[in-house]
Amino acid sequence: MRSKIFRKMCEESDAKRDEGLTTPPEIERFDDIKYGSDEQWQVLDVYRPRALSGKLPVIVSFHGGGWVYGDKNVYQFYCMELAKHGFAVVNYSYRIAPEYRFPAPFEDTNAVMEWMMENAEQYGFDLDNVFAVGDSAGAMGIALYACICADKEYAKMYSFTVPEGLKFRGLALNCGIYKIEDSGIIKSLKDFIDKKDYPAILKKLNVIDLVDESFPPCYIMTANQDFLREEPRALMESLDRVGVRYRYKLYGDEEHPLGHVFHCDVKSEFAAQANADECDFFRELMQ
Repeated sequence: MRSKIFRKMCEESDAKRDEGLTTPPEIERFDDIKYGSDEQWQVLDVYRPRALSGKLPVIVSFHGGGWVYGDKNVYQFYCMELAKHGFAVVNYSYRIAPEYRFPAPFEDTNAVMEWMMENAEQYGFDLDNVFAVGDSAGAMGIALYACICADKEYAKMYSFTVPEGLKFRGLALNCGIYKIEDSGIIKSLKDFIDKKDYPAILKKLNVIDLVDESFPPCYIMTANQDFLREEPRALMESLDRVGVRYRYKLYGDEEHPLGHVFHCDVKSEFAAQANADECDFFRELMQ
């Protein structure tokens, strides 16, 4: 019941946010590509700027939604905005809770990475410059997947094998949650984790305890009215401890209050600035 109420609230909000939007004329899109056997959830889109040919740096988007909401359609306009900055963008759906529980999104993310590497030639992916973005639960998700890629011991917790040669040049972590405790907002994870594994599994999802010196450089952002605005503090302390490069930005002020995942509203000038800042950060990291 909790997830149904949350989904309905998000659907109404996102529909209002994106009302009237269409595919930008400067974007070429490849839709509904299967990366797995589940025809509803294991599908993705690829967006590229029409004016650019050949290989492009890649951004993979791990969408948010509290593990119980969202798909590629909700994130299409945001991802196409990223593509305008000269990137090929992979926008994928993954199986969500409570119908599918942990570790389904990570299994699906790994399958997306396998698909990306196998189809790099066809879609013009520069595999030397792979980046990823995630917001809210998606920021936690892509950070954890990066930990799986970097830490062979942690990776043993999962049944899949990370594709050989996959390396994230950088991440953008937007309005995310990184410190996991059995309290407060984290109770929403009860829809995501099997009852028999809760709360024991939580410590294995705690990004701040998992990052090490192999974690990718990252752009960490939040907003002045984001209910998760204090979350980056603990993550930055962990990154400082292990010597990982990051850039932090809090957007919004008293005159311009900005809320959770404001950057997905492509009609907003503040979203445009935040997305441009992150793409600029990615370009600084390119080889």
